[in-house]
Amino acid sequence: MPAPKPAPPSDPTRASWSPGELLPDELLERFRGRAADHDRENTFPHDDLAELRERGYLRAFVPEHRGGAGLGLEQVASLQSRLAAAAPATALAVNMHLVWTGCAAVLHARGDDSLDLVLEDAAHDEVFAFWVSEPGNDLVLSDSVTSAEPTGDGGYRFTGTKVSTSLSPVWTRLGVFGRDDSDPEAPALVHGFVHREQPGHASLGDWDTIGMRATQSHTTRLTGVEVPASRIVRRLPVGPSDDPFVFAVFAVFETTVAAVYRGIARRALELAVESALGTTSRRAGGAARALDPVVRWRVADAGLAVDGLEPQVDRVARDVDELVDHGADWPRLVVGLKTRATGTARAVVEQAVTVAGGSSYRSSSELGRLQRDVLAGRFHPSNTDSAHATIAAALLGPGS
Repeated sequence: MPAPKPAPPSDPTRASWSPGELLPDELLERFRGRAADHDRENTFPHDDLAELRERGYLRAFVPEHRGGAGLGLEQVASLQSRLAAAAPATALAVNMHLVWTGCAAVLHARGDDSLDLVLEDAAHDEVFAFWVSEPGNDLVLSDSVTSAEPTGDGGYRFTGTKVSTSLSPVWTRLGVFGRDDSDPEAPALVHGFVHREQPGHASLGDWDTIGMRATQSHTTRLTGVEVPASRIVRRLPVGPSDDPFVFAVFAVFETTVAAVYRGIARRALELAVESALGTTSRRAGGAARALDPVVRWRVADAGLAVDGLEPQVDRVARDVDELVDHGADWPRLVVGLKTRATGTARAVVEQAVTVAGGSSYRSSSELGRLQRDVLAGRFHPSNTDSAHATIAAALLGPGS
């Protein structure tokens, strides 16, 4: 195994650090220029990932003493919004690597070193894929239809099918979980990490969606892939859990996903402003459409929505970083954030499309691509129905 690469040359943990240091404008313009090609051709952004790796982006959560940037969740969320404004699918794909490294960092900050193996591997630029969603399982982390069969030495053999495995072409580490029914009276959910070179897994190459195409989130099939005891990180009872591992997964996943869609909303607002200022209106007497009262209202409405979203993402991420104890309110806070962020992004894109008019209906239009990319937000856990159930339970108690 090669030695960890050195940390980025600047010190991104200092108070004056800004996302532009790790993701400069010229880098993002290259990503934006490639995004349309990847969307049209349904291909993975290998060049984007290579440039991000070279800049140490995959080590954003890795501590400085291990060669990483040592960033917190608020800083990474800021970076992800900036990246998503240029290339949403690249941001969403990389997000799944950052979920695992972020979980490891969140747990480590709370005195739990059970995922330090993730930070160690990430320090050597291993790429982690987040493998949770299963067809027919709407309980997310509370249950699994994947089988986890004990091997007798603390390891497990996993068999099952997972969908939406982002980073499918490039991952080197795959976070998996399944259900151990070896003790019928105490079934358990087992979490571990697969190395790509192991036998017993296959990508089906079936990602052909209307949006977020460059994530290449193929279905993955496990056929008895073995995970040794050294890479089993949790064994939890079936059902809802207040284990710190589950908290970390939800807190980091929901917050960083919200950050990606915040970036989409920001870019849609920029494009709406550009369109209003750059085109003319007969209703405004041939002047810029920015003088049309209806256009002005739509752009202002989009601006109100984006301005309201900004502090929500920052505050939740900062509370995670600062170890704020929201207790039983944490689930409603993080699923609510993700639900509002994805819904707000859809609403902002819709306003931008209306302002831009028919040009945004072309497949070559950036706004046309954002219309399709933003739809994916409703499918990430927790979906709207699940979020409402979580929040209702927090406010009203368990239902019937």
